[in-house]
Amino acid sequence: MHPDPRRLARLHEATLSGAAAAGARAVIVESWRRSLAARVDPDRHEAPVVLDPDEVAALRAAHPFAAVLPLLREALVGVADEAQHVMIITDAAGHVLWCEGAAAVRGRAERVRLTEGARWSEDAIGTNAMGTALVLGRAVTVHSAEHLVRTCHGWTCAATPVRDPDTGQVLGVIDVSGPLTSAHPAVPALVATAGRLVESQLRARLAIEDERLRSVGTRHLAGLRGEPGALLSPTGRVLATASGDAPVDVAGGRVDVAGGQVRLADGREALVEPLAEGYLLRVPPAPPRRARRPVLSLRFLGGEPGGALDGRELVLSLRHAELLTALSLRPRGLTAEQLALDLYGERGNPATVRAELHRLRAQLDTVLLTRPYRLAAEVRADFLAVRAALRVGDVRSAARAYRGELLPRSDAPVVREERDDLATALRCAVLDLGDLAALWSFAGTVEDAEVLERLVRLLPRTDARRALAAARLRRALA
Repeated sequence: MHPDPRRLARLHEATLSGAAAAGARAVIVESWRRSLAARVDPDRHEAPVVLDPDEVAALRAAHPFAAVLPLLREALVGVADEAQHVMIITDAAGHVLWCEGAAAVRGRAERVRLTEGARWSEDAIGTNAMGTALVLGRAVTVHSAEHLVRTCHGWTCAATPVRDPDTGQVLGVIDVSGPLTSAHPAVPALVATAGRLVESQLRARLAIEDERLRSVGTRHLAGLRGEPGALLSPTGRVLATASGDAPVDVAGGRVDVAGGQVRLADGREALVEPLAEGYLLRVPPAPPRRARRPVLSLRFLGGEPGGALDGRELVLSLRHAELLTALSLRPRGLTAEQLALDLYGERGNPATVRAELHRLRAQLDTVLLTRPYRLAAEVRADFLAVRAALRVGDVRSAARAYRGELLPRSDAPVVREERDDLATALRCAVLDLGDLAALWSFAGTVEDAEVLERLVRLLPRTDARRALAAARLRRALA
């Protein structure tokens, strides 16, 4: 059932007088506000006629609704005639292109300018089903005094927008309007169904046209001779692709054909070439992909050595951990002689080092290269992470990553040197910064009286860690 016209009239008058329109539909109140903000006069008598008959004819001929007009006439005009209503079709700007129905009702409609060439957008004539449906992009029914302009209070109208299946944009609205005295509650559902039928017909016609364009455009794709590219519709939609050595990845399946060039999702610049119908997207070959480097993870701080290659755990002896430490610190590579010096000092024997490297290669396979010996992997070592954090001044992260001395059981010169350098640099940085979190992290790895004394001084008496730090300090001093 429709709302009571007398109640709607009271709400209308209350709104125009500045009072709150309690009980009015939110969609109507919001439309009134937009209309009044557009300076629409509620006492205005008629919508403006902005198109002459020749202009209406030209717009009709070019509009997609022209192809489905027989369907709309079959679905709505008969019902509109019987209910003493008119069927109205507008374009996306609210211009009435078709107004059809019984002559008697057409005459009444023309008196309020429900006629071809008139503009029924909200900003032109205020709240009405056609204009409000265009603003909201959904079906709207406006009854009696829900219209902003008083001249329309004797009418009820139901409108639904129709979207272009190609672009998704609103093409216009389908509306059935009639005098209030002949209003029927089934009209809004009928109009909405007609809108969906029209969209279905437009999709079917688009599919047929797409297939025709693919058929005539096949030779253009073949002319790419194996290079990647795509056949585009006149609106830039991808109809077919010739992938070549790399797929054509177009965001949303649509290309902006106006600029002549477009950037694909993978960063390549593609050229848009106009065809007799549609466009050809010509894509340069993708650059060769760099092979992914394996990841070698090393855990050498604070205990027994551990590691993994691409997630596969490695069984590392202390000697192998020492070799990996030396190679991680010298990514450009080392000779067997240099490795012997790093691991054994002056008494080192290159032959011994080669034998150890041979056994290590059984676990690392192609990651361990020769001439010189080096690691063909992305090395993620805990001691390197501490060193990197210190290099950029991130002392807190360095202290958090430091779990203890580097390979504590090792006596290899290269390990001793890195161990001492790392511990000394971190200790100085932590003490200089005076950051409580960094001090606490570092104190967990060493028994250092100065670090513990600083912690006791900084920690509040209410902090449980203070008593623990004080006890450790006493042991360190003893």
